[in-house]
Amino acid sequence: MTSYAWVLEVRPGYEDDYKTRHDQIWPEMLETLRKAGIRNYNIFRHGLTLFGYFECDDLPAAQAHLAECPVNARWGEWMGPIMKVEVDPATRFPYLLPRQFHME
Repeated sequence: MTSYAWVLEVRPGYEDDYKTRHDQIWPEMLETLRKAGIRNYNIFRHGLTLFGYFECDDLPAAQAHLAECPVNARWGEWMGPIMKVEVDPATRFPYLLPRQFHME
């Protein structure tokens, strides 16, 4: 199992919208994430800052799946206006954070 993390921001004033949209996440978006091989996905918020954590055995395959998936594209369009997003142009995926410490 390999774990990954990212940081993004919600635009000011959209914190409740972000929470509501994830409370009502589309079942087909969850299925898309599962098909991509993403599991144990968590998103935490502190103020406007979002911290995401997930596990995936084959990140390049997951990124390729999501890049080609129309459901993921629709989700991105729907979430785009409420997000301050910085993505890696090579993968169209949030920049991943390098691990600094791990305790078992």
